[in-house]
Amino acid sequence: MNLTAIFITISGLVLFEIISSIDNAIVNAEVLHGMSEKGKKWFLFWGLLFAVFVVRGFLPWLIVFFTNPSLGFIGSFTATFSNDPSVHKAIESSAPILLIGGGTFLFLLFLHWLFMEPKNYGLYGEKFFHSKGVWFYAIASIFLSVLVWCALGVNTMMAFGAVVGSTAFFITHGFKQNAEASEKNLMKSTRSDLSKIFYLEIIDATFSIDGVLGAFAFTLSVPLIIIGNGIGAMVLRKITIGNIDRIKKYIYIKNGAMYSILFLGMIMISDSFGIHPPVWFSPTVTFLVVGYFFLKSKFHLLNTK
Repeated sequence: MNLTAIFITISGLVLFEIISSIDNAIVNAEVLHGMSEKGKKWFLFWGLLFAVFVVRGFLPWLIVFFTNPSLGFIGSFTATFSNDPSVHKAIESSAPILLIGGGTFLFLLFLHWLFMEPKNYGLYGEKFFHSKGVWFYAIASIFLSVLVWCALGVNTMMAFGAVVGSTAFFITHGFKQNAEASEKNLMKSTRSDLSKIFYLEIIDATFSIDGVLGAFAFTLSVPLIIIGNGIGAMVLRKITIGNIDRIKKYIYIKNGAMYSILFLGMIMISDSFGIHPPVWFSPTVTFLVVGYFFLKSKFHLLNTK
């Protein structure tokens, strides 16, 4: 990968990390609003260390380990920085399992948003699908059944990867729902700043899974994922403290994030079946989709003034 490709990849990762974590930033901002200045500084410093080096550093490594258990726990870590062709071959041979699992997770995430979650309608048809929320589970089940059937014809482990991706979605979705309920109770309580910081770190770990899994649509290089997601997490922390009210005014940004997730999920699933897009494709799609909904939000903001 040349320097231009590396720059494009990291830029796409940064943008995707930011937009896919907007919900997380809003939750953080609501909780931080009731904290002391000292508590906010603690969150910015220690929370940033945890978010970048533990969650976004450890999670990609852990994913590589689970898809390449033959490398061993330590070996999976060193392999991500290795130039050994045999190591790269081992990672690439297991890539379809990782890609189909991550793609399934992202596709279900988009479907749930489209059918079940309240939203500002940014495209024609969103209102219709939202009104048919009862169909989410049926369509998700049919999608998973068809995907597993297709994967079985290629590699049984790919089929298992798709099932793991769906399992990860429903587990993290449960945690997110609990986090939203806990946030309401936390805002009414008089808990200490320390307990609020611990709470924020837990939900940050839950919300970060979307960004980490989606990052593999850009590259299988864990060092690049850590750099791109790490920069994105740092930018998001700054937004959380200073500009979250302004971000909320861009009402279609969440739509941009979810359509990016849809396209990245489709790219990962296609890649797992041997349809390999060029390096620039995922970042370009992300920039175009987010750019469209950013401009749509900007025009809406100008017209409401």
